[in-house]
Amino acid sequence: MTTLSQPEREQRSVDLGMPQTRQTEIPAREKVKFYQVGSYAVGNRLAEEQLRAVQSDPNRYNSLTSGHRACQGCGEALGARYALDTAMRATNKDMVAINATGCLEVFSTPYPETSWTIPWLHSLFGNAAAVASGAAAAMKAKGRSTRVVAQGGDGGTVDIGFGPLSGMMERNDDVLYICYDNEAYMNTGVQRSGATPPTARTATTQPVGPNPGNEWGKGKDMARIAMAHEIPYVATATVADLRDLEYKVNKAMQFRGARYIHVLVPCPLGWGSASNLTIKLARLAVQTGIFPVYEAEYGEITSVMKLRRPTPVEEYLRPQRRFAHLFKKGGDPESIRRIQAGADRNIRRYNLVDDEDYDLATENYVEFEQARYGFRKPVGEAEEQAGASGATEQTASDTTTKRFSANPQTIADSADNIKAGEGAGEADVQGQN
Repeated sequence: MTTLSQPEREQRSVDLGMPQTRQTEIPAREKVKFYQVGSYAVGNRLAEEQLRAVQSDPNRYNSLTSGHRACQGCGEALGARYALDTAMRATNKDMVAINATGCLEVFSTPYPETSWTIPWLHSLFGNAAAVASGAAAAMKAKGRSTRVVAQGGDGGTVDIGFGPLSGMMERNDDVLYICYDNEAYMNTGVQRSGATPPTARTATTQPVGPNPGNEWGKGKDMARIAMAHEIPYVATATVADLRDLEYKVNKAMQFRGARYIHVLVPCPLGWGSASNLTIKLARLAVQTGIFPVYEAEYGEITSVMKLRRPTPVEEYLRPQRRFAHLFKKGGDPESIRRIQAGADRNIRRYNLVDDEDYDLATENYVEFEQARYGFRKPVGEAEEQAGASGATEQTASDTTTKRFSANPQTIADSADNIKAGEGAGEADVQGQN
C-alpha cells in the first residue's frame, strides 16, 4: 500500500510557495497514441490489454446492472457503475458497498428488486460514512481483508452526512467514500443543497425577483474540506472522463485509511438540460474551470487535469434551464462575471493552465478576455483604474499573483467572489433589502 512516513510528510510541507502541480499521469494516456487531437476516443485494439478501460471488458463485474429506474441521461448511474466496477477489479471482487439514501439508492433498489450484483447495504440518509466505518471495523475484527466503499449524493454527503463523514476522516477509518455530486436534492424534488452553485434555481431558492436562484456565499467545497483532514487520498473527477475516474478509484484502493473522491454527475431533470448533454456538460464544467479536477495526498495537491485553453462559462451555463434567467430579458451580466471570476480563481488556485500556454495578463489575450466575455479591460487600462482606486496593494497572495501574472481586474473579480457572503456587489445588497 502507498504510505508516507512522518518525515516525508513534513518535508512536503516545507515549501509554502505555489506548488508546481503536474498533469495527472494516467498510464492509458501516456502509452496510447490518440490520433484525433483533443479526443480520448481510441479503439481498444490500439491499447495493450492492461491499459484498456474496465468498461471495455465484456466480462467486467457489472456492479450496477440493467433494470434500474434511473432517468434518461442520469450521470449518477454512469458514475456509480464506472467507480464500483473499478473498485471490484482493484479488490479482486472482495468488497462491500454502503449506500446512503438518495437517488442512487431509490432508482436501483425499489423493493423487492435490486440492480446491484455486489454485497450492498442501504443505510440512512446521513450515516453512510458511520455505517461504512463500522463495516470496516467488523472486517478487521474478523481478520478479513474485505474492503469497504461508501457512496452517497451531495445532500447525504455535504449536508446531512457531513458529521459522520468528518468523523470517518478524522479517525482515518479504512473506507473509500465516493460522493456523486449533482448539486441538489434531486430525489426529493430538486431542493437546494450545500453543493448547489450560486444563481442556480431549485425548488427552494428564490424563483423570481432581482436575484433569483441560489444566493452567493453559501455552500461547501467538500473536496477541500476532505483535504483539510489530511487523509491519505482525495480526488475529484467527472463522468465525462472515464479513464480519469477509473484511474483514481483504482489508485484510491491502493491506500489504507480514509479516502474521498468527489464526482460531478450532471442531472438532466434537476439541471433542466437535454439528456444527451450529460457528458458534454460535465466536460464543460472542467474546461471552464468551474469544476477543477485534481488529486491530493495527505492534504497536498499532487496533480491536476490541465486545461489547454479555458472555455467561457456561458457555454456551460446556457444549456441548463436552472441558469436560464441569467440570459433572458437582457440577462444578468454581473452574475455571469462573478461566476467567471470564480472559474478564473480556480484556474490560478490549482494551476490548471501552464504559464507558457496561457497568461491572463498578456496583451495577446485581450480578445479572449474582452471580446469573448464582453466585460474585461486591456491590462494597461485595468492597472490604471486599479491604481487610481487604491487596489494595487498586495498581501500574502503575492506568490500566486506573480506566478500567474493575473491582472488586477481579474484579482478584483475573485475578491468579489470570495466576499460574496458578506454582500459584495451592489446588486446583491439591493436584493437583500
